[in-house]
Amino acid sequence: MTGVGKSLHDQSIADPTTFWANAAKMITWDKEPENILDDTNKPFYQWFADGKMNTCYNAVDRHVAAGRGERIAINYISPVTQNQYQITYNELLAQVSRLAGYMQSIGVEKGDRVVIYMPMIPETAFAMLACARIGAIHSVVFGGFAANELATRINDAKPKLILSASCGIEPSGVVPYKPLLDDALNQATHRVEHCLILARHQYQADLTLPRDIDWQQALQNAQSAECVSLNATDPLYVLYTSGTTGKPKGVVRDNGGHAVALCWSMKNIYGIDSDDVFWAASDVGWVVGHSYIVYGPLLVGSTTIMYEGKPIGTPDAAAFWRIIANNNVKSFFTAPTAIRAIKREDPEGKLIKDFDLSCLKQMFLAGERCDPDTLNWSQTMLGKPVIDHWWQTETGWPVASNLMGVEPIAIKPGSPARPVPGYQVEVLDAMGEHVAANESGNVVIKQPLPPGTLTTLWQNDDRYVDSYLSMYPGYYLTGDAGYIDEDGYLYIMSRIDDIINVAGHRLSTGRFEEVLCQHPAVAEAAVIGVQDKLKGQVPLGMVVLKNGVELADEELHRQLLALVRQEIGPVASFRLVSAVPKLPKTRSGKILRATMRKIADNQEYTVPATIEDPQTLDIVRNTLTRMGYANALTKALGE
Repeated sequence: MTGVGKSLHDQSIADPTTFWANAAKMITWDKEPENILDDTNKPFYQWFADGKMNTCYNAVDRHVAAGRGERIAINYISPVTQNQYQITYNELLAQVSRLAGYMQSIGVEKGDRVVIYMPMIPETAFAMLACARIGAIHSVVFGGFAANELATRINDAKPKLILSASCGIEPSGVVPYKPLLDDALNQATHRVEHCLILARHQYQADLTLPRDIDWQQALQNAQSAECVSLNATDPLYVLYTSGTTGKPKGVVRDNGGHAVALCWSMKNIYGIDSDDVFWAASDVGWVVGHSYIVYGPLLVGSTTIMYEGKPIGTPDAAAFWRIIANNNVKSFFTAPTAIRAIKREDPEGKLIKDFDLSCLKQMFLAGERCDPDTLNWSQTMLGKPVIDHWWQTETGWPVASNLMGVEPIAIKPGSPARPVPGYQVEVLDAMGEHVAANESGNVVIKQPLPPGTLTTLWQNDDRYVDSYLSMYPGYYLTGDAGYIDEDGYLYIMSRIDDIINVAGHRLSTGRFEEVLCQHPAVAEAAVIGVQDKLKGQVPLGMVVLKNGVELADEELHRQLLALVRQEIGPVASFRLVSAVPKLPKTRSGKILRATMRKIADNQEYTVPATIEDPQTLDIVRNTLTRMGYANALTKALGE
């Protein structure tokens, strides 16, 4: 391992204090930090502990002060409403400071929590930045989440104010948010004093006075608020993980470390500077939206795209390429599942050829494991580097990636490349011993984690330690299984729970999926381990075929079994596979393997709050029953 990236990584591990002190010069401080890494209360490390700053000032005001106020901050594109407009940094400052002023006028102060339950519209970014401006802690809940899930988050965060909209808009139609919010507020034990509701003309919401206030009316007479100087260690936001079950697990992000890490990542990982256009095709309800739709691009003064649409169907499978070409996007970030959806609609990539994509330097993929077939297809069709990179809600920014702003290294399909500076990634076995190169184990990160990562869980330090730090003292447990090859490249194969034990052989479901996706008829695949009396567990696969594929079930079955036997070997004991029209996923694109496994093994399960289409679980249940696994009578809890 040689090169600039390797040198940077070595520096960050050998002398993290100097490395991050230099990186901290990228943001504007009210009081520059001298105590760069406070390790006096391990394992609760604090970055820039004595520094003072404001995230909103760094994302908005400082660009205006530098004379760049007419630069486009947000480019809003909404094919579902057939609407597009741009917001300059001057306009962003006016909107955010007035909303922050209104929040102060109703008593929202530093440290108060504000829940944001809104669609993909610029006002959602205004809301986040307004909270950051006055030191309120925002908690964005994905718009359209079920009322009971919203209620649990309200009870946990205990907000003084909720910001919402009358509705969201999906390709399937209008999704009324206000009735869901009202239901959640009725269920919640915490009483919320104020709700600010943005009216969208597609749905007129009923306001409950005096609690509910019309957004536009409220802001008409609001006074602008200045930025509040905050400690770098003050919380910026709480974001509940998509895997939340039972008591919500709220990841806490600080102000100073977060701003420094995102600035560093925008320039060094994504290759983005102030004159560039960046697009992360995600949602503000997820961590990608926090880091790389709102905060990251604005912190470096670039233009960010907010897209209220889908990869296909709004209006077609060329949506992404059309937006990239028409809006001069330099770096683009989406999830592998979005690319698979496009590939399924346009397997030959014919629609890509309709657009001049010379502006695009690279495409980034994250959010789930990227199978090599998806990466190879993307690179072939685009003729651009396609960068698989890996991170989590908890880390807030990439753990492993090609550094496209520093020195790109060779792309190895199936790997998100090497660890990013700041992260000392290792692979340990169940006993805590290091494994050899190319040997699978539990992927961990040595403490201290770099700036920008979670500092704890909201009001639950004990759970933070138990969930992430107790299994291997001195290490953060990622929950992922994988290996590091002889070149230092990391491979994330599955969640630890998705390692299956076939007659004593530990096999990764990710490897099976990788092989199944090599078949020219397969668009995507999910593999789970199901119970077997003889071997403990055996793998079971479900595949979604590409559009227009005509292949008899028996022939498909025969070909897939032969492919797995050829690539993995007879030890795989792979005999169970079936085609399905659709896989169950979260709205952020993660396949719900754990739920599928429970259905197969006749265990009680809860329909995840983040599921995109609940009917896909019926498809899975019926398919599994036909394959001899799930009892047809197995029901979800609460059904």
